[in-house]
Amino acid sequence: MRLSLTEGGGDGTNRVVHQLDDGRSLVWELGDDEPAGALLSAEVQLDGGEWIMRHDRVDFDPGAIAYRHTHPGPGIRYLLFGQITIDSEGAQRTYGPDEPWFERGPDPVLATTSADEPTAFVRVMLLPAEWAGKRTIKYVDPADADKPKTQRATIFLEQPVMR
Repeated sequence: MRLSLTEGGGDGTNRVVHQLDDGRSLVWELGDDEPAGALLSAEVQLDGGEWIMRHDRVDFDPGAIAYRHTHPGPGIRYLLFGQITIDSEGAQRTYGPDEPWFERGPDPVLATTSADEPTAFVRVMLLPAEWAGKRTIKYVDPADADKPKTQRATIFLEQPVMR
């Protein structure tokens, strides 16, 4: 299966739409094929059991850090504003507004944001159903769980993946 992000369009069953402030729509779809004009598309494996699509937003204070962490499933993120640097699997990349990226989930990620402005992204993650309503971030170093957090996640919706 493929998780894809497009602007507007799409009418699949496994579909999540996010309306941007400028009137454009972002659409995440889970399907067999990559849609035409996809901003980003990635192959995903959904092992047995029930899965959900979680749509949320993460806001960061200026100079924030999301300590090295993992999630229980893959997802595509889209930067709304600010700047974020993702360090994962020995590679580092900085994203600006309107740029998407994919995270597999089990790969540890360190995220740092612009020192002088707030940053926010929206995402859709595919999660095993037992994670519904639960925070998914798991810190690689357990000591990081006790450090002050400079990011806030807001869940917009969770819906079952239809197979």
